[in-house]
Amino acid sequence: MDLGTNFVTKLEPFLLMAKSAKGAGAAKLIADATSAPGVFVFSELLELGNIQELKTNEAHAKSYALLELFAYRTYADYMQNKDSYPPLNNAQTIKLKHLSIVSLASERRILPYSDLLSALDMPTVRELEDLIIDAIYLDVLRGRLDQKQSQLEVEYTMGRDLAPGAVDALLSALKDWATTTASVLQTLDDKLARIAKDTATRKKERADHQEVLEATLREVSKEKQARRGQLGMGMNANTHYSDAMDVDEPTGSGSGAMGLGLGGIMGMLGGQENRGMKGRKQPMQDASKPVRKRNRF
Repeated sequence: MDLGTNFVTKLEPFLLMAKSAKGAGAAKLIADATSAPGVFVFSELLELGNIQELKTNEAHAKSYALLELFAYRTYADYMQNKDSYPPLNNAQTIKLKHLSIVSLASERRILPYSDLLSALDMPTVRELEDLIIDAIYLDVLRGRLDQKQSQLEVEYTMGRDLAPGAVDALLSALKDWATTTASVLQTLDDKLARIAKDTATRKKERADHQEVLEATLREVSKEKQARRGQLGMGMNANTHYSDAMDVDEPTGSGSGAMGLGLGGIMGMLGGQENRGMKGRKQPMQDASKPVRKRNRF
């Protein structure tokens, strides 16, 4: 439930009685309304003709001033002009202090205890905190007591009645707020448009970069395939050349005899060398020298 939504309902019985109240009866009605629990708005009662007549009645002018005090003034105003109002009872004093906190909260959200103690004429911090807690339970305001920082952090408050002439000031403040809000919204729209444009530009740049990268990769892949093809052709040519060089010589009777004679001589020499090199490590054959194929007879 929003703050203050039931305050008008609690004022309705006094509005009905005020329609027939005159003079002292109207003054008594004002005293009762300002003392009644849960009644925190008074503009409708203040606008009634029977109540307006008290303003010019010398005997009851203070009662009308009292109603104005509870409608839109503060406890500090009462302390500065006590002679202009009837004496306050305890219920009226507490209610006026609750309303004064609302007025102070309309000016700033953080209310130090020192300022509240002075404005509300509270003797101790404990009594001040009790007063604030009662206001929170009555839905006059919502906030948090910060005892470490000695301050009241206000979240929401009820709305108070407007003093005469305050409507123009309020309209001016609302116009300024609307102008400022429109300017802020326009700035946000422009910023969002720039962000969207920059995002689209970066997206296009990334797409272009990706396209160039893919084209480059395709070119590199083609070059690699071409090089591999050229290397394969070269290896095939070398293979054909090696096969052409590896041809057996034609055989004949003379060459065969010579081959047999040389083979026998080499065998004899090899046998002598083996006998002389017995027990010694044989050197490894040079694997780099090509071995020629010989015809076997």
